[in-house]
Amino acid sequence: MQKPAELIQLPTVSCRATLLAEGMSDRHVTALVRDGTLVRIRRGQYVDGEQWRSLGRADRARLLTRGVMLTAHPGTTATHMSAALEWGAPIWDLSLQVAHTTRRDGKAGRRRDDWIQHCGVLPAKDVRVRNGIAVSVAARTCVEITTVADVERSLVVVNGLLHAGATTVEEFADWAETARHWPHSLATDLVLRLCDPRLESAGESRFHYFCWRQHLPRPTPQVKVHDEHGTLVARLDFVWEDFGVFVEFDGKEKYTKYRRDGETLDEFLMREKKREELVCQLTGWVCIRVTWAQLAAPELLAARVRKLLDSRRPLGA
Repeated sequence: MQKPAELIQLPTVSCRATLLAEGMSDRHVTALVRDGTLVRIRRGQYVDGEQWRSLGRADRARLLTRGVMLTAHPGTTATHMSAALEWGAPIWDLSLQVAHTTRRDGKAGRRRDDWIQHCGVLPAKDVRVRNGIAVSVAARTCVEITTVADVERSLVVVNGLLHAGATTVEEFADWAETARHWPHSLATDLVLRLCDPRLESAGESRFHYFCWRQHLPRPTPQVKVHDEHGTLVARLDFVWEDFGVFVEFDGKEKYTKYRRDGETLDEFLMREKKREELVCQLTGWVCIRVTWAQLAAPELLAARVRKLLDSRRPLGA
């Protein structure tokens, strides 16, 4: 099992009272916010402006969670999307403008614009400390996500947690059974049936779900291809072995993750083209390249995929 990725260290969240105790005045704080030296992340809470501007969307959401925890009840734990981010899970098309927490005493406070306080039972054994804050265990986080997101968006998070080794399908299944009567948990069982720890990215999770949703044959993910000497030449995103078709998902992550040091984009694309040609020569298969834009038009993409699969049906099928 892999270990969840280590996340970057975040800048310190400073409360107004702390800044005043250090000798600043409200007027001084306002001036620092105005010139960008400080950034206000919540009412009365600030972070270093330069560090804030260097952060991506997910890390800014993690900062918001820390701001919330500063004013929350001592028994408060980050849950749902807020916990998923601390476990390093990918998030696709979900709002990160709101922190999600649950109190360990079963109580909940009122909802705020940037903070949802969930009501639930959260014993200490279901809490871990990640990156300095209390979060729900990853298997429970999987279930929590399914109560606030639809199946496709939940799968992106759940598959990310499974692939990272933060939890297992078996642990998720145990939690799904425990949470069978939770509010808004109708999608949990379907997410459990469709999840797959082999899927490495949000794009792959979406394509896998797309195949199920469009009633296409389920492809095999992460198929290795070796040359005549047994050397690994490729690990394909998806393969329909019976049809001799493989899928490569073209997303920004692939261009950044697999480019070699000093390699230009053109050089990377040429290397990818040669790799694809070699796979086709070794296997006799054909390639479909899928993009994020194509997933936004699922019926059209499904028609094209189905047409290709139909043209390559095994003899006698």
